Amino acid sequence: MTKREQKTAEELLDAVGPAFGKLRRSSLLEVEEPISHKDLSRTLVLRIVLEAEQDATEAESGGQSGAGEITVGAVARHLGVDPSVASRMVSDCISAGYLVRAASQQDGRRTVLQLSPEGRELMARFVRHQRSAFECITADWTEQERLEFARLMLKYVDSQDALRHRRPDKDAPR
Repeated sequence: MTKREQKTAEELLDAVGPAFGKLRRSSLLEVEEPISHKDLSRTLVLRIVLEAEQDATEAESGGQSGAGEITVGAVARHLGVDPSVASRMVSDCISAGYLVRAASQQDGRRTVLQLSPEGRELMARFVRHQRSAFECITADWTEQERLEFARLMLKYVDSQDALRHRRPDKDAPR
């Protein structure tokens, strides 16, 4: 039994938040194809754009249109940061060649963000890096433990996303 397994249910639940904080503060292990600290930060923005593109593809295949365009304001809302902070983060991704600005197909007055080919490659490399880190970190776990943790982590993230969609957007115009 490990130190964590000996904790009471209450202690375990209290430890979850700090554990997530520690995960966020630590960079992924130096595994194959290491990602620079700067690019790790950039992947926060790129992931938002990539997920919006994936959501749009799913919506279009379901007969819906109008989804998937991401603006700097949407990046700010997703990251929970001030629009000026999001603007600097987006500008950095554009300068690095990972994002491009484009005219909205729904409203030509709006500017939206799209991944460049270099941005897609960085995200593909990042996914491989995350998988390698997960396998390294969990090397002494059983296959069942790895899969159960992965399943529960994905369930947690889906529940978090569902919660976000149930709450009214406090920044939306009234």
